Amino acid sequence: MSDPILVGLSGSLRRDATNRKLLREAARLFGPCEYVEADLNLPLYDRDDEDADGIPASVQKLADQIDGADAVIISTPEYNKGPPGVLKNALDWVSRTEGKPWTDKPVAVMSAAAGRAGGERAQMILRAFMVPFRTRILQGPEVHLADSSNEFDEQGRLTSEQYEKTVRILMQKLRAEAGF
Repeated sequence: MSDPILVGLSGSLRRDATNRKLLREAARLFGPCEYVEADLNLPLYDRDDEDADGIPASVQKLADQIDGADAVIISTPEYNKGPPGVLKNALDWVSRTEGKPWTDKPVAVMSAAAGRAGGERAQMILRAFMVPFRTRILQGPEVHLADSSNEFDEQGRLTSEQYEKTVRILMQKLRAEAGF
């Protein structure tokens, strides 16, 4: 059996975002896999553009990555008490593609934010965003990485044993949900 394909979606476009670091740590703790970090730098969804030009290639690539994944992890920052628009935009675009790439897909969500709640509200809203897609979203353990800019070392590894343990358990559950 080959290694599972794990796709990561970061709600932050920043190159050095703590949500990207959290995804990479989660992929490491997931164990042997082919990890693909998706690009959510997509055009804003506009039905007129879709009608005129169809699905952009970048959107179709994302939908194909999700469809081909054995499991997906999503990490969201919290902007103004909710997930960022870039993440919602990506979800909206993928919902417009042929097929249903999210259906029955094992998904783990997590969050990393500057505040003391670690993106808890954003994660709760993200979970609600995922309902129409009928994923197999894991219920826990929940990962809310607070004061996230101070939680990684120079190599991008989590510095807190507790956070690492929680992410490891979540990834073990995701791996099992994906059948590996």
